[in-house]
Amino acid sequence: MRADTSGRRRLALTLALATTLLVTAFAPAGEPAEGRTAGMAAPLPSPVAAYDFEHPAPGDPARESDQGSSGTTLDLVNGGALSRVTDDKRRGEVLRTRQVTPTVKSNDDWKAGVYGPQGVPTLNAFNGARQATVMGWFRMTADNPAPNSNTAAPDDRYNAIGLAGILTGTSAGHDVRALLELITVGGEMKVVALGRRVDGGSSQTFAADADWRRILPVGRWVSLAATFDFDTGTMALYRDGLPLPGRYVTPGDPWAVEGPPEPDTASPTDPRGIKIGGSYPQNTQEGNPCDCRMDDLMFFDQVLTPAEIMSQYRRTRG
Repeated sequence: MRADTSGRRRLALTLALATTLLVTAFAPAGEPAEGRTAGMAAPLPSPVAAYDFEHPAPGDPARESDQGSSGTTLDLVNGGALSRVTDDKRRGEVLRTRQVTPTVKSNDDWKAGVYGPQGVPTLNAFNGARQATVMGWFRMTADNPAPNSNTAAPDDRYNAIGLAGILTGTSAGHDVRALLELITVGGEMKVVALGRRVDGGSSQTFAADADWRRILPVGRWVSLAATFDFDTGTMALYRDGLPLPGRYVTPGDPWAVEGPPEPDTASPTDPRGIKIGGSYPQNTQEGNPCDCRMDDLMFFDQVLTPAEIMSQYRRTRG
């Protein structure tokens, strides 16, 4: 029996035509359909520095290797390798930060970071940067804020809870260029983005409206992100991929972005480091310790869009 080759050819031609029309219909105007790959999303921005706390530095488990582009190795201050712990709600290992001796003035709190008194060259992407984003996963594990071990008053507590930030180029381990933290604003603790465009200059704070205990309830992992645009003088906060309503704390133009020259950028200095879970990563004193667990911390030299924030949240929530 002879095969009906003409019928098969007609069917193949019909299917090919239908496929071409379908692909063309979903291609943007002016872009050839054959130049696109169906279902391929735009690549996410790459972080300058990123830490998942599952990559001890070769030969030194008290340090953590950078999974970003900069190669900035973190010190696991005071806790060392013991700072990496398993968690019942996150895969793999996470970072544990904590206050150790709340009733004694000391500098033994567990935190992480890097500090260079002349600046950290691997963080050069933030030298003169126009933008930045700080984001990660956080879980409160105790009754924060911690008791203030730098004062004699037994009921005194720190006025901030350290999360993660990039130091300025002149920082003594506390002042920051871009910071995600909890700070007392008008007598009330708030989740904030705090930025400083010019080394030694004024900072601006964007504070979330919601009660911080609702944003970061004890025992629950939460994704937080803060964005900083030094050119436009704007900041934003996100929780679990969604924007957090908030307000600017300092009136006027604390970043001095109005008027020429343009564009406005951060100071042309390498940051002196990164601080995580408290201040002073060089371990000279305790400051704003966080009894927390942290994971998938990332630092970008650009403002991530809301869609990119959501994509990073979904990518890292496992």
